[in-house]
Amino acid sequence: MVRGAVVRRAAGARLQPIRGRMEHDVFPAGTADILLYLAAAGVVVPLLHRLGTGQVTAFLLVGVLLGPHVAGRLAEHAPWLAVATFEDPEMLERLGGLGVVFLLFVLGLELSLDRLAALRRWIVGLGSLQVTVTGAVIAAIAAAFGNPLSASVLLGLSLALSSTAVVMQLLIEQRRQTTEAGRIAFAVLLAQDIAVVPILLLVGLLTGLAAADPWGALGETLALTALAFGSLLLLGPRVIRPLLRLASRAGGREVLVAAALLLVIGSAGITAGAGASPALGAFIAGVLLAESEFRHTIEADIEPFKGLLLGLFFVTVGTGVDPLAILPDLPLVLLSVLGLAAIKAALVAALGAGMGLALPVALEVGILLGQGGEFALVVVALAQRGGLVPAETARFMVVVVLVSMLASPLLARLGPRLAERLRARQRAAATATPELPPVAQEVGHVVIAGFGRVGRTVAQILDQAAMPWLALDLDAARVAEERARGRPVYVGDAGRPEILARVRLEEAQALIVTLDAPATAERTVTAARRIAARLPIVARARDAGHARRLLELGADAVVPETVEASLQLAGRAFEMIGLPAEEVAARLARERDLLLAPEPL
Repeated sequence: MVRGAVVRRAAGARLQPIRGRMEHDVFPAGTADILLYLAAAGVVVPLLHRLGTGQVTAFLLVGVLLGPHVAGRLAEHAPWLAVATFEDPEMLERLGGLGVVFLLFVLGLELSLDRLAALRRWIVGLGSLQVTVTGAVIAAIAAAFGNPLSASVLLGLSLALSSTAVVMQLLIEQRRQTTEAGRIAFAVLLAQDIAVVPILLLVGLLTGLAAADPWGALGETLALTALAFGSLLLLGPRVIRPLLRLASRAGGREVLVAAALLLVIGSAGITAGAGASPALGAFIAGVLLAESEFRHTIEADIEPFKGLLLGLFFVTVGTGVDPLAILPDLPLVLLSVLGLAAIKAALVAALGAGMGLALPVALEVGILLGQGGEFALVVVALAQRGGLVPAETARFMVVVVLVSMLASPLLARLGPRLAERLRARQRAAATATPELPPVAQEVGHVVIAGFGRVGRTVAQILDQAAMPWLALDLDAARVAEERARGRPVYVGDAGRPEILARVRLEEAQALIVTLDAPATAERTVTAARRIAARLPIVARARDAGHARRLLELGADAVVPETVEASLQLAGRAFEMIGLPAEEVAARLARERDLLLAPEPL
């Protein structure tokens, strides 16, 4: 990246005499910095982590303390401290950028095209709206402070971007990447990475770098970008997988690791050459391999490289922070960081809630994305170089982005706490004034008893089939979240006949019982059968014994969790052994009938 040209030249000049004394003919340039980083990663970061500091925060602090602005200044008075000072942060920064590339590749491995398609609403919808609306609001604020229109637009769009590396590593560190907030945040970050392409094109057009034919240059760049992505999507399965199979047959883990590294860096290079984000190219390559037989092996081989290089990226972010330069404008810097986080959190929360997200989840995502990102540093530096943003404004914005990235771990902890408080208020309000389900106006609907993980999945399938449904659940907070999304979920005990009467159970198509409490499920089946003697009832059972009791109480079909899981495992094993599909199905059917048969008296 280019922020070294913005904030590091003076510090680098001060360290030049010290660097000269530390050079040795045996080691190549930059070896001292690599050794210092490995020492920090192996000793300092674990010590800080044991003191309760998160891994991302620890790497950021290491960069600040051992960078040219802290240890470098002290080394002028105590030369021996030069050993504990990063000599060439820009070289480390280039290596650290590979960490972001590896991170996106590993994230792509954890997705498939189907799972990515499931996120398209949030990528195309919420992600694009977040960049556009946030960019417009920040641009208006920048214009109000007297900045030219072009500078305001570029500042707004660049500050609308968040840090993919910081946010995703924090989610992984806190084991929140698979939560709803984590998945939505990732979708928005992916949309932001895609938006980098037109933003950089806009910088080129505004600075006149596209020469006499700006629209022709724009078309050429867009064509190259489309060609790069198309090549990865179309040729990837025909080139990438055969290459890995060839490396695997060649034998040796080293050959497969070399092929994996070539795949990651080569994919990143293809998109970078087209003017797009290199991390986005690596992500697409990861998605293409998500369903391949090499997924887990490559993930295990890439993980050490990703961890070390990503930590190096965070260190280089820290080296760009000059505490002494911040001090004179510290109140304004902190106010700007707070304002940036508040604006982005409020807009994401509002947009997310408008698209059907529960407000606590939308707020958590907004706070998590409240910092500036690494691409903002690139855009601001290019805009300054092109004369679009004054140098003083560019320096201030770089400081704001860096400090906001330093504050990201605090935001990552603040978001879930505020979201939980909001959920508690919704729970208290719903409990104080429980809302009984209205009398159903239509017939032929499906009633779902229980709206946890299984109930939500059933509702999604019914939605896809365009079948009307209505759900009952006793968790008031869960009901409040689902109703905020516009879903027909109500607080109610499905085991009470008066509640079932209000949902016109006798005129429903079916009752699906997804309750995980055995006693409650049995009470629900009993009450439902008394109201509607011929109603089809499908129930979730905990085990075979529970399934038999539900059948005796009137359920037409049961799905015992432990039985079905064991049967599915056995079936997969039979298939892999080579038994015919018909024989596998017959074996499983016989075993299912035996397990669910009534016990002898």
